[in-house]
Amino acid sequence: MKIAVFPGSFDPITLGHYDVISRGLPLFDKIIVAVGENASKKYMFPLEQRIAWIKETFKDEPKIETDTYSGLTVKYCKEKDANFILRGLRNPADFEFEKAVAQTNRKLEPSLETVFLLTSSGLSSISSSIVRDVLRHDGDYSQFVPGAVKA
Repeated sequence: MKIAVFPGSFDPITLGHYDVISRGLPLFDKIIVAVGENASKKYMFPLEQRIAWIKETFKDEPKIETDTYSGLTVKYCKEKDANFILRGLRNPADFEFEKAVAQTNRKLEPSLETVFLLTSSGLSSISSSIVRDVLRHDGDYSQFVPGAVKA
């Protein structure tokens, strides 16, 4: 069984995340959208809310599971019998950062492969931090997030 973990904070989930997850579905038997918990990070939305948005967004997709984890992503992948990490790339800066993380993960767990998908045209400028900034300033964020986040 081909299992991929799509890790992130999803604070909040964006249309860019949705795009990568949806396009990853034909590649894997299961995708675990894994919401990472980092005690040193300040989140805008509580963990329960972020999970609820993801579950609602993918409620009709049986190949998607939502979970939380803390610690190393490679350890979590091993616990879940996942052989792949799914990541989206928006721009060259993402690539450089993600390449370094993927190479480190590969050294820690050689059987784990990272699969990169380029974000679809028109979505590459969307990030959770930009959405949070728009929200903080009472802007219309609805064009950047799935329907579950708008509700």
